Amino acid sequence: MEITAGLVARGHIIVGTGSYGFAGMAHRAALAAGGHTVVVSASGLGRPFPAGDGDLLTRITERGAIVTELPPHRAPTKWTFIQRGRLAAALTDAVLIVEAGFRSGSLNVAGHATALGRPLGAVPGPITSPTSAGCSRLIRDHGATLISTTDEAAALTTA
Repeated sequence: MEITAGLVARGHIIVGTGSYGFAGMAHRAALAAGGHTVVVSASGLGRPFPAGDGDLLTRITERGAIVTELPPHRAPTKWTFIQRGRLAAALTDAVLIVEAGFRSGSLNVAGHATALGRPLGAVPGPITSPTSAGCSRLIRDHGATLISTTDEAAALTTA
């Protein structure tokens, strides 16, 4: 939340997938800080997803945008979750992955970011936590920058 608020204070727009967990938290933090945020949806615009975050998605449409490549009312599928990673990476200047497990869907976004030449940062959690395995792998094997402060995250876009 602190990194997101700091990035918003510097004029950054937060782009994410709208998913539960850290993505949803980043969108909430951006809005709370008075910033703008964009959700890349895995469903059509007439079918908000995740449905449990309807209030958040409504607030995002007031201070940002929800984008998708899908026709209205299209339900999300395994393929559309994977597909949106390409668009999310393409809409950013840099990608920051937070506490991703070894098989986290956010690693798909990281892969697209790397293919597009976007700077990649990772914020792992505790080193012994399974939810840090994906970030650790990004840092160790894929050249992601270890991020622990807003300054470090902001520096990704000037790299």
